[in-house]
Amino acid sequence: MTETVILHPDNHEPTEFTLAPLDWLPWLTPLAEDALTERQHASLVDAARSKSAYFRLLARDPDILEARTRTDKDIFYNTSSGLPRAERELAAAATSRHNGCIYCASVHARHAITYSKRAEDVKRLLDVGVGADLGERWNAIVAASVALAATPIAFSPEHVTRLRAAGLHDADIVDVINCAAFFNWANRLMLSLGEPAAVAR
Repeated sequence: MTETVILHPDNHEPTEFTLAPLDWLPWLTPLAEDALTERQHASLVDAARSKSAYFRLLARDPDILEARTRTDKDIFYNTSSGLPRAERELAAAATSRHNGCIYCASVHARHAITYSKRAEDVKRLLDVGVGADLGERWNAIVAASVALAATPIAFSPEHVTRLRAAGLHDADIVDVINCAAFFNWANRLMLSLGEPAAVAR
């Protein structure tokens, strides 16, 4: 099947990291909401995601979308043990900041603020970058996340030692790895399929 690339010449794509909510414009035509099959609806996991052009685009392959979404939800919402939600979101925001994914960084920076109440630190991460001083515990999480994002082999025993010294237990460290690894992949997928846009007022 031949695909038509969608161009968005009127989009003033954001070029700076921001805490503002953003839209996302696909470069390929997503499925229409009313054209989703029962299987494609099920693959969204959350029915509200049918409103998202991104998820309707991924619904072209419902098996992969469902696996992706259930993995995402388990990593970020299954917080009965391990890393607190705020620091899971921090790892995702730092990975997205490093990878240049303005849309994902915006979403997960806002979540990090919601759960940590550390708005100034999160804003500093977006404004200054992954080298910003956020206090040693957060610095260790950011450094480990960025090492994984740069190339997995860059994540070393030194990162684990630093995370442990900052008070993280083994289950917490696994959560850092999962959050950063998932968003390292998710950023690249989103960056290859479309572009961020300011929300229309």
